[in-house]
Formats: sequence, structure tokens, C-alpha cells
Amino acid sequence: MPRFVADLTLLFTELPFLDRFAAARAAGFRHVELPFPYAYEKNRLRDLLEANDLAQVRFELPAGDRERGERGIAADPARVAEFRRGVDRAVDYAKALGVMRLSCLAGGVPPNFSKTEAMETLTANLIHTADVLAGHGRTLLVEAINHHDAPGFLLNRTDQLEAVLAAVDRPNVAIQYDVYQARREGETPSLDLAEHLDRIGYIHVADAPGRHQPGTGDIDFPLLFAEIDRLGYDGYIGLDYRPDPDTPASLAWIRELGLTL
Repeated sequence: MPRFVADLTLLFTELPFLDRFAAARAAGFRHVELPFPYAYEKNRLRDLLEANDLAQVRFELPAGDRERGERGIAADPARVAEFRRGVDRAVDYAKALGVMRLSCLAGGVPPNFSKTEAMETLTANLIHTADVLAGHGRTLLVEAINHHDAPGFLLNRTDQLEAVLAAVDRPNVAIQYDVYQARREGETPSLDLAEHLDRIGYIHVADAPGRHQPGTGDIDFPLLFAEIDRLGYDGYIGLDYRPDPDTPASLAWIRELGLTL
């Protein structure tokens, strides 16, 4: 049975951020993710996790200035040094918080560079990151974002992720598979999981369109979770959706599908 993970940047947003840890535990979660923890002092986050008997299982490498709309700098030839400093900072947080999986957002093709140069830079940065993380026993996850929500993003589809993993060729690199992102690209998640499961290290779920909880869009989640069971996936599944109308109501689908936290 997969283990569900509460994304504390999307769930429980009716509460101040530091109160969401206790709310997640009260709802029954044992695992959480905070994609970008860097605005908070790492020891404060560690104390909140420990006080609420929670494990943080994943977060992102620093990905540029999100307030300016940046969604990753790993493919920018002009920012390699900045990206690699971010890797070191992420390792520091991962060690403090006991996090074993770090995700990388590629970003887009920067101005004045070609797509080929961006892909070469991304590959070199991922090799560097994988080797650094291997020295600390950690896994690197690579994710795609659909071109509708993030025009110009370098990696949109699962086949592109497979090609990147082949080019990087490191055993501690895996796909972060996002059901919503894949569906927005016209992929069929149940078929993707069957084809790529041996390379998938983490799963995110949200329905499409809308990116709300399962049951609000057109993805066949009963079929999807039946396939996940059939394939024997017992890893983590992050609830990466915008709850509608609120977090408590949005969790009803778990019980309705016969699943548990």
C-alpha cells in the first residue's frame, strides 16, 4: 500500500504555515513534504516534525526566484555556480531534516542560449548533483511540468525524463511522476506507470483539469490506484493538489476509494 504525503504548501492553507504540521498529524498523515523549506530555519522545521511525529520525505533543490516566476535554473548555462551552491544548501537541509529525496526543476531555455545548450547544462548539473547526493546516501528526482501551466519549461513529458535519466546514467536518479502534469500533456497515467515504474521514485497526484483532489476532474483514479496496487508500488504518493473547498473536505476521496492514510 502506498504511503500518502501531505504537501504543506497546498494542504491546510486555511491555517498559518507552522500550524499545518499539527493539522496534518491530526488528519492522520505520518509523512509530509515542504517543497521549498529554505525560508524557514532548518532546526525549527526539525522540531516541528519531531513534535508531531512526522517524517518529511522530499523537497526541491533551490530553484531561483519564485516571486519572479522562475521555476528552476538547472538548465541555465549562466547560473551553474548558483545552482551548485544550491545543491550544497539542499544537502545541509536534507541532513538536518532526515530527507532522503531531493527534486530538481529544470526550468526553461534561458535567453541567449539554445535548447541544446540548455539540455547539456541540465545533464551536467544533474550528474554533479547525483554524485553529491550519492555521497550522502540520497536520491535525486527529476520532474516534468506540462507546457500549458509552464510555457517554455524544458521537460514536459515522461519520455523526456527517461531520456534525461539515460544521459545522466546514475543509479540514484529517478523520475518524479506527476499524474496531473502527465494528464495535461495528454498522457495516460495508468499506462505510464506500467511502462516506467522501474524508473519512478515518487508519485504526485492531483486531478485534471483544475489540479484539485481526485474525483474533481476526468482522471480515472479508481483504475489508477488499482494499477498501482497491481504493479506493487509501495512508495510515497504526494497529495499535490489544491483542495476544494478546503483540506478536510478534500480528503474524503481517500475513504471513498477504500484507501487509508
